[in-house]
Amino acid sequence: MKTIAVLSQKGGSGKTTLALHLAVASVQAKRNTAVIDLDPQASAAKWADRRTTELPVVLSVHASRLAHEMKRVAETGGELLFLDTAPHSDSAALEAAKASDLVIIPCRPAILDMEAITNTLDLVRTTNTPVFVVLNAVAAQGQEAEEAAEAIAALNVEVSPVRLVNRVAYARALITGQTAQEFEPDGKAASDIERLHSFICAHLNKPTHKKGATPHAQQQVRKRA
Repeated sequence: MKTIAVLSQKGGSGKTTLALHLAVASVQAKRNTAVIDLDPQASAAKWADRRTTELPVVLSVHASRLAHEMKRVAETGGELLFLDTAPHSDSAALEAAKASDLVIIPCRPAILDMEAITNTLDLVRTTNTPVFVVLNAVAAQGQEAEEAAEAIAALNVEVSPVRLVNRVAYARALITGQTAQEFEPDGKAASDIERLHSFICAHLNKPTHKKGATPHAQQQVRKRA
C-alpha cells in the first residue's frame, strides 16, 4: 500500500479538498483507495456522510491511532491511502509525513501562504519523505502563478507542473458529497484533477489506471469501521 500525506501548517490551503478529489480520482482509476481524516474538525468524514456512494472509504481517526488504522486499511486490501491532516499540529503532521511514501503541500499563490510554507517544508525534511508543492486556487490568467512557482522552487522543493485553478466546481461539489469530476465530469476542474492524479501516479511508480481491481476490500474497511 502506498500512502500520501497532504500537509500544510497553514489553514485554508485546500488540504481536504485536494485529498478528497485525488482520492476520488484514484477510485475512478479502479484503485482500492481510502482517506484517513486526522483533522479534529472531521471535514473529510462529514463529506463522506453526505455521499450516496461508499467509496472512497473515509475514516476519522485521532493521530495517536494512525499506525493502527493504517495497518487495518492495508490488511483489508488498501492500495492507496491519503492522509488529510490538520493545520497547526506539528506532532500529527510529523507522524503523517513519517508514515507516508509521498507528501503533497498545497499552497495558494499569496504572500502569507508562501511565507508559511517554509515551516511545513522544514518539518517534512526531517523525515526524508519525498515532497512536492501543488499551487492551488490560482487565477486562470496572469503571471501570479508563474511568479509563485519560481519563488517556491527557490526553496529547493519540486513544484507540480499541474496547477489547480480557482474553479467554482470544487466548492459546489463538496456540498453534496461529490468532487468536481463527479459534479462536472467534462469540466475544467475535472481535467485538472486527472492531470494531477497522473503526475502523482508517476511519482509513486504506479500506473495511472489499474485494470481489474475491485472495491471489495474498501467495502470491508467500511463495514469494520
